[in-house]
Amino acid sequence: MINQNGKIYGLVGRKLGHSYSAKIHAMLGNSAYRLYELEPEELGGFVRRPDIGALNVTIPYKIEVMRYLDEISPEAESIGSVNTVVRRDNRLYGFNTDFFGFDYMARRAGIIMHGKKVLIFGSGGSSQTVRACAKAAGASEIVVISRSGPDNYENIDRHKDAQILVNTTPVGMYPEPEGMLIDPGFFPLCEGVIDLIYNPLRTNFVLRASQLGIPHTGGLPMLVAQAVRAHELFFGVSVPLGEIERILSELGRSVENIVLVGMPGCGKTTTGCTLGKISGREVLDTDAMVEKAAEMSIPEIFARYGEAEFRAMEKKAVSEASMRSGAIIVTGGGVVKDEANYAPLKRNGRVYFLERPVEQLARKGRPLSENADLFALYAERLPLYLKFADARVNISGTPDEVAAKILEEFRENSRY
Repeated sequence: MINQNGKIYGLVGRKLGHSYSAKIHAMLGNSAYRLYELEPEELGGFVRRPDIGALNVTIPYKIEVMRYLDEISPEAESIGSVNTVVRRDNRLYGFNTDFFGFDYMARRAGIIMHGKKVLIFGSGGSSQTVRACAKAAGASEIVVISRSGPDNYENIDRHKDAQILVNTTPVGMYPEPEGMLIDPGFFPLCEGVIDLIYNPLRTNFVLRASQLGIPHTGGLPMLVAQAVRAHELFFGVSVPLGEIERILSELGRSVENIVLVGMPGCGKTTTGCTLGKISGREVLDTDAMVEKAAEMSIPEIFARYGEAEFRAMEKKAVSEASMRSGAIIVTGGGVVKDEANYAPLKRNGRVYFLERPVEQLARKGRPLSENADLFALYAERLPLYLKFADARVNISGTPDEVAAKILEEFRENSRY
């Protein structure tokens, strides 16, 4: 454990509800690390406090904080952005560890910028870091797209030949994850998509790149890598490079949801409850959430309002449940019928398709399967389950055995 000597360590920004930084620094041994949400007028006074040990800086203060520092590293000076502040001998020093983090993330994803046209969305402090990285990597052309700059969303057609796309804006970030700046499919030569957002784990921007088969990465590797480098500066220590992957793997598994899909009556609820007991994770059942919101049972909702109204309520419940992290999410049998549920479940989750022989499926109390041809229903939905799923699990054995099988697969394959 690191000795903090009663000093303040933490992250300063304006909105930090999405941040995993405290978790990462705790894994590095800094239990004093905290999150400090500040208004612009509070920044200078806080940074200059005599009990500051060291700070990380995020949106929107990476440029503004520079005016309060006594000395800035040559790298941060050339980038024009600071994300790490360290007090030494009553002087404040600014550094940029995002450069290292971004470079680590891009290389890890196999995204090469050398000789490529790089399109950067956003013009803030993070954008300046990405520009510096792209330049250092030998990009042939670097274009910054902003709302009001000379290169903007109105004239983006002239940049359809971009090969690497990088999002440095908060569009698609928790707690408003539905957005996407632009479809990567708009760029026919695209061969790399990078999003600095790490919560959710996979933004719509990244999910679309995945669907198109384009190499991609969200921002979690950058977050962890820059935090490790910042920790070294905080305390004057050296951290083995392998710690980045250890922390990334542990953090990724801790925040990723386990999502269960499958036919009505296949055992999702029982499996979900068992998973919750074994893992200690919160269990969220979207059908139960719908019933609570409607104050009536699922059969009553179908009888009174019909399937269309139920699906609308289900979609809302899925969206709400998917905003959580590190949970077990149990879905209704027909959740895959609505394409709009795909992104919410996948953004923060690993999806498991639970399979049970059709003749063994329970029917009672399930409006769409009680009197239906389940074999026909299964044939209709199977392609949808497979589209949503990251893994298939055969429901055989006791609930404890099935849950153990899922957790083992999750530990082995939920690797960011």
